[in-house]
Amino acid sequence: MTDNSRLSLRWAVAAVIAVLLVATGAAAAYLLTRASQQPAPPPKDTSEASPGASAAAPGASLPDVTVTLTKEALERAGITVTAVSTGNAATAMRIPGVVGPNAYRQVVVTPLVAGRITRVLVELGQHVKQGQTLVQIFSPELAEAWTKFISVRAELEAHEQELRRTEKLVEIGAASRQELERIHAEHTARTADVQRARSRLELLGVSGAAADSVSPGKPQAPLMSVPAPIAGIVTERLANVGLNVDAATKLFTVVDLSTVWVVADVYEKDFSRVRIGSPATVTTAAYPDVAEKGRISYIDPQVSPETRTAKVRVEVPNPRAELRLGMLAEVSVGDPGQVSVLLMPRSAVQNVGDRHVVYLVNPKEPGKFVEREVRLGDAAGDLVPVLAGLNAGDLVVSEGSFYVRAERERLGLRTQSAAAPTPSSGGSSDSSAMAKKPEVQTARVIVGDQAFEPSRLTLRAGVPARITFVRTSDKTCATEVTFPSLKITRALPLNQPIVIELTPSSGELAFACGMNMLRGTIVAQ
Repeated sequence: MTDNSRLSLRWAVAAVIAVLLVATGAAAAYLLTRASQQPAPPPKDTSEASPGASAAAPGASLPDVTVTLTKEALERAGITVTAVSTGNAATAMRIPGVVGPNAYRQVVVTPLVAGRITRVLVELGQHVKQGQTLVQIFSPELAEAWTKFISVRAELEAHEQELRRTEKLVEIGAASRQELERIHAEHTARTADVQRARSRLELLGVSGAAADSVSPGKPQAPLMSVPAPIAGIVTERLANVGLNVDAATKLFTVVDLSTVWVVADVYEKDFSRVRIGSPATVTTAAYPDVAEKGRISYIDPQVSPETRTAKVRVEVPNPRAELRLGMLAEVSVGDPGQVSVLLMPRSAVQNVGDRHVVYLVNPKEPGKFVEREVRLGDAAGDLVPVLAGLNAGDLVVSEGSFYVRAERERLGLRTQSAAAPTPSSGGSSDSSAMAKKPEVQTARVIVGDQAFEPSRLTLRAGVPARITFVRTSDKTCATEVTFPSLKITRALPLNQPIVIELTPSSGELAFACGMNMLRGTIVAQ
């Protein structure tokens, strides 16, 4: 092989290698371009479903939670189921009130003179007429006033005779005119003395006719009769025979019950629904078929810091005196019309944080209960209107709902964070902070007429607890709750939740009403 043929061969091999390198580079560039144009695969979701309910967003409803009870638990709970029904509910606002006297027609009777009571002519609760004698008082002060009046009047009459004689003597020239003028001046002074004594008697309650009828030979007994200033009922009697009194002593209270005031407490949230002049209807448990019409005549400008309520006053007629002072009444304010709404028993409602929940029952799955949030209207009696969350015919737990709620809390099916809105987590540091947040036990106790419901709570020892007390009755003695061993005492305003926070230790913790008549126990395990 010659040198020329070797050189040609080398150039051919180099050309082939160059072509292969260019092809390889072009293929690699094409593949990279296609890869960059493909969409990125979605990231893998590494989150896992929580065994409990997720937290509700602000303003959103709580998610449903299913609670399962065993057969033995169902028997202990004594659960009663009621169907949600359709009925009519009044659109007017109903507030509790108390019947009181019309203060403008209530009079405290006091004597006009000091002395000693000799007779009492009326009894407590008796109806009296205006001007009727209530009591008689023997008064040395009155005796002195009578004596003074009789004396100065007798002197005036004697001086009048002297004046007439002097006038006749002046006419015949037997007396001077200067003497007549002197007697006229004395007569004027004595007349003023009589008028002064007469006015004194009138100030002590003696009538003008009685003063005119008295004479020196007919003295008046120093007895003062105290009349009734108005017609009404004697609601208070402090006068008894032998009691020494003065002008400031309270003897009786007389009240005209033809009209009465009904004073009710309105919560802050309802202030926009009441106005002076708004129509109101008053009913009582004693006379449920009698509805007295009236109007709001006064709204207290001050709000009670303890109950966050203001007092409103309704003046209503009471011609038959059926409304008695101190009676409990119900005041309906606003339009008395009715609308068709869903109704269910009030006992079916439980509170989770600031939300209302009920427990639905499926007849095909005994032992399973679904906790669902509902929106409620103003309760009327034992029924409460349902604005959202349920349908007509749904079956809810009406008795034993607290037991179902306690079981849900025991199982941890809804955490404390689920009961109240929480902000979304922005990073792992926030998540770890929430994870470290201490757990809080919650319980709710209804304060009824005769007992705490429930009267026995079971909590975990060493875990912070938040116990909410709600007094639902105005007839109970439990107007406050006390924990003697913890030295905690809190007032229980009507229908206002009162929260007590504590960390129970192992054993039993007693609580009771302020009068120690209603008792309860917390068992910490």
